Amino acid sequence: MSENQNVNQNGSENNHEKIPLTCIICPMGCNMEVEVEPDESGQKKVLSVKDNGCKRGEQYASKELQNPTRTLTSTIKVNGGVLSVVPVKTAGEVPKKMLLQCMEVVRRASCKAPVKRGDILIYDILGSGINIIACADVERSV
Repeated sequence: MSENQNVNQNGSENNHEKIPLTCIICPMGCNMEVEVEPDESGQKKVLSVKDNGCKRGEQYASKELQNPTRTLTSTIKVNGGVLSVVPVKTAGEVPKKMLLQCMEVVRRASCKAPVKRGDILIYDILGSGINIIACADVERSV
């Protein structure tokens, strides 16, 4: 029997695992302990969350263990602008497992000045349904 397997009252084994997790939803950064067990598909099913300061921590733990996502921030090269790059971010969260692939697409991208904050510079990055948008204005150089 592994250290994560326990014997329940009926004498059968369970596969509960306790995972330490730091919540990143707010500046408090609660250090939580999440108890999980695998479901039929092998996904981690959250059974309980301890030491979370609010309900958002419980929601974060469940999402983070089942389908972690992140907002990607970077820059894209600007041709003919007063600045050489424009800061960009995803308009939503992308799956964490796609971040490096998304960064490669962003790294190779460029745009023409002028650029306005909110402009979509890359549509539907890697079929994720998420756009890459400009976070600042870049005027044309004279």
